[in-house]
Amino acid sequence: MHIIFVVVILNANLGAPYEAIMEKAIEKGYAGNQTEVIRQALLAYERMIEEEEVRLVNKGIEIEMQEIKEGKIKTENWSEIKKKYNL
Repeated sequence: MHIIFVVVILNANLGAPYEAIMEKAIEKGYAGNQTEVIRQALLAYERMIEEEEVRLVNKGIEIEMQEIKEGKIKTENWSEIKKKYNL
């Protein structure tokens, strides 16, 4: 049996403003080192993207529901669907 380890090294030059933010997070105890700051930032960014996607889906539903109420979209009730597809 062979065990293989893969190490990925990321070298990124973030620039002074971002490095200052990282150092502030470390000084305040939110993270122990720069790697932890970056990991936490990526997780926060992922959550932000997911929340934005949910917000956009909900907005789409809201728009479609308004169009249904205004009669712009035709709907069918369950009995019509069952009859249509012989269910």
